[in-house]
Amino acid sequence: MTETHDAVLVRQDGAIAHVILNRPQARNAVNLEMCVALREAFERLDTKSDIRVILLSANGPVFCAGADLKERTDKDEAWIIARRHASFAAYDAIGRCSKPVVALTQGAVVGSGGEILMSCDFVIASEKTTFRFPEPQWGTVGATQRLQRVIGRMGAKELLFTGRLMPAQEAYQRGLVARIVAADALVAVGQEIAHAIAAAPALAIALTKQAVDLGHETNLTNGIRIEMAAIERCLADGGWRSSIEKFSEIVGGRSGK
Repeated sequence: MTETHDAVLVRQDGAIAHVILNRPQARNAVNLEMCVALREAFERLDTKSDIRVILLSANGPVFCAGADLKERTDKDEAWIIARRHASFAAYDAIGRCSKPVVALTQGAVVGSGGEILMSCDFVIASEKTTFRFPEPQWGTVGATQRLQRVIGRMGAKELLFTGRLMPAQEAYQRGLVARIVAADALVAVGQEIAHAIAAAPALAIALTKQAVDLGHETNLTNGIRIEMAAIERCLADGGWRSSIEKFSEIVGGRSGK
């Protein structure tokens, strides 16, 4: 299944869905059309029971050059506020999606591109990826909430105040990136990760994602309660028995060698 959109391409390959930023001629800068397309794509994919994992990537050498400031020409303040709400709705749709969402990045990730990545579950970056959050230098405010939750308050301020370029290795050290891979291996590694996630029990993956996200918003005691509730749901489903049997077969096969 392939759905073509001017700003976003959606393709399904078995249990894996691919959402691709598709404005390479504009360095995948985020405009209103892309915001709407991303929100609609993730809301739609979230309802599809045959989708187990989503890979988010971009066409062209640049992942995302930030917000498309050209579209703001001759617009008034009301339009700009409505446009910002549209971007928040897109990020929220990515973040609320019950399927695991893995971002694959290459080239520059600027401003709104970083917001898109930080709405995903984790990021696999090409060694050539760079990050910038220059919103204050553009005379606006952005990335103030997600960025500090990922790398910390003082680190977020330093990047936002200076607008400096952050290489992939530093982003990895700060926790913004989960893995760095060679540029020519990015697609293959993404596929390998997606297949591994898709092969795991769907309910356990969904509940694990939910438990981590909910636990992040509370203290450890309440987090343990959230995890116990997730465990009880897994037990009630009964699918855990087949996983135990599969594990026993694997272990038994190894010991029989």
